Amino acid sequence: MGPSGRNAFPLVPRYRLTGLPFGSARSARRGRGSDLAGFRAYVPGDPISTIDWRASAKLSTARADDEFVVRERFADDAPSVVVFVDRRPSMSLYPDWSPWLCKPEAVRVATGAIVESAVAARGAAGYLDLATSPDGSDGPFWIAPRGRSPLEQTDLRIRTAPFDAPAGSLTRGLEELTRPATSLGTGSFVFLVSDFLEPPPDRLWLVGLARRWELVPVVIQDPVWEQSFPVIGPVIVPIADPVDGAVLEVRLTRSEARAERERREGARSELLAKITSKGLDPVLLESSEQDSIVGAFHEWAERRRRALWLRR
Repeated sequence: MGPSGRNAFPLVPRYRLTGLPFGSARSARRGRGSDLAGFRAYVPGDPISTIDWRASAKLSTARADDEFVVRERFADDAPSVVVFVDRRPSMSLYPDWSPWLCKPEAVRVATGAIVESAVAARGAAGYLDLATSPDGSDGPFWIAPRGRSPLEQTDLRIRTAPFDAPAGSLTRGLEELTRPATSLGTGSFVFLVSDFLEPPPDRLWLVGLARRWELVPVVIQDPVWEQSFPVIGPVIVPIADPVDGAVLEVRLTRSEARAERERREGARSELLAKITSKGLDPVLLESSEQDSIVGAFHEWAERRRRALWLRR
């Protein structure tokens, strides 16, 4: 089933889901649904509506006896969806009035689109970040993916929470999701929203893949200052420190700017190569415009659909 929300996109799984029997994503168990699982012989008690009359007629002719075949389908199950937002200081760049990508706005739009998509798929949406809570306490801010959609609650959190999460928050976030209290089952979608300027360790991906989660890296990077670097110089340039967000004035020669461009472009290529080597398909966001972000998620869904079709 396609999305019905204005900003929703299809949640296309790599694995069959096991969840609540009211959703629109295909499950591993047999039941009422839209996708054909196979055929078997009729047994008393099977609904007459499940009989495949054409197949039954062919089998009866071949065996010269009355034989009935029923269709089995995969049950339609609802996906659980969790958005983890990396709120380290580098994710607070850049202001909305600047000509560059405003990461806070991109986070807000992307999170809203993901939650809307979960609702459109009749699933449950959750949210996690490691920023300081409004009462000043440390620890994860967690909304469990149960029941009513947390769109308003997550939007409030996105707009008001500080960007003060500690280094290594991506790894810590996934560790939080592995705790028994979260109860994320096989096939759960986990969207990791970050600039990934802090290179994640390999075990970040292995934790989720071992649990057969649908890990989706959402990479938010400014195309000018983070994916690359303008070759300028000699000039004094304000550079934001990705560790604490502090702005430093740096004087660069043209050769130094060229070397910085090569370093940043190489780091991005290495990041994407590492993500795809794990069999993951990232969503790349280079703008905070709503149409651009929603379009990137639709492109991701279409790539997954094509990949599923090729595996059949």
